[in-house]
Amino acid sequence: MTKRDLGLALSVVTLWGANFTVIKLGLSGVPPMLLVALRYILAALPAVFFVKPPPLRWHTIAAYGLTVGVGQFACLFFAMSKGMPAGVASVVLQSQVFFTLFFAAILLKESIKGSQMIGLAVAAFGLFLIGGNGGDGGTFASIPKVSFLLTVLAAAFWGLSNIIVRFADRQCASRGEKLDMLSLVVWSSFVPPIPLIGFALLLDPPSTLLNAVFHLSKISIFSIFYLAFCATLFGYYFWSTLLAKYPAAKVAPLSLMVPVTGLITAQLVLGEALTRAQWFGCATILIGLLIANSAEFFITRIRRRIKQQTENDLERG
Repeated sequence: MTKRDLGLALSVVTLWGANFTVIKLGLSGVPPMLLVALRYILAALPAVFFVKPPPLRWHTIAAYGLTVGVGQFACLFFAMSKGMPAGVASVVLQSQVFFTLFFAAILLKESIKGSQMIGLAVAAFGLFLIGGNGGDGGTFASIPKVSFLLTVLAAAFWGLSNIIVRFADRQCASRGEKLDMLSLVVWSSFVPPIPLIGFALLLDPPSTLLNAVFHLSKISIFSIFYLAFCATLFGYYFWSTLLAKYPAAKVAPLSLMVPVTGLITAQLVLGEALTRAQWFGCATILIGLLIANSAEFFITRIRRRIKQQTENDLERG
């Protein structure tokens, strides 16, 4: 991965880490399903008037919109509205890495290298250390089981959406076309609002939803704009671009840095304290990421040097 692409990936995971705190702030004034719907309405409009539709079949666009907008974020927002702490949510959602690698191995026949397995194992230990104590000072046992399971389900939908991006890129490549990820993100944003509003009406009466829309606080407005433009358009555009450019096993592990920024932001803004184990977990995740993403690079360089040295010795001999 080039330095530029690595920098973009780190920018995205930083924004996504803060995203959990922003969600928690937004949920203080807007029901969860409505908040997700407003996020995607703003992500689609007015951008759709300036971005051409992607060269994909509509069922592919719909599948991406449903897995990300309805599957991932409906589950996540509802879980957080029911007691899932922002910092811990940023940890649990990173199980998407394992779902992504699993789906990629099964559906795309992509291999997972030994260094990546070791790096993921180290990072998984870091996640365990971070998740050992909830942001509110309790353990996982103190988190409502439904909230925890919904967050894991959100991670599964995220992993599935990553695979859909890979499929979409292959479809375009087979026709000699290049997938425009911005167009996919924008046009797929039309898909989630309708089912989300339907879910919102099942959870709350219309009067509650209308009251929330017409009496949005400054914090709620900020949250919606952040979620639409920073987390959705900017974040998913560049993340999906990297997934289309590199194997899933190379990109997905970088999202393990999201808990680092997620926990720090939750501590600064929401007062969710980090324990010593959580700080150590953050460092462990970074080590795991370095192993997963750099070991192969250094091994290749060492092999090349050994090969070059052997050839030079043969020439001198």
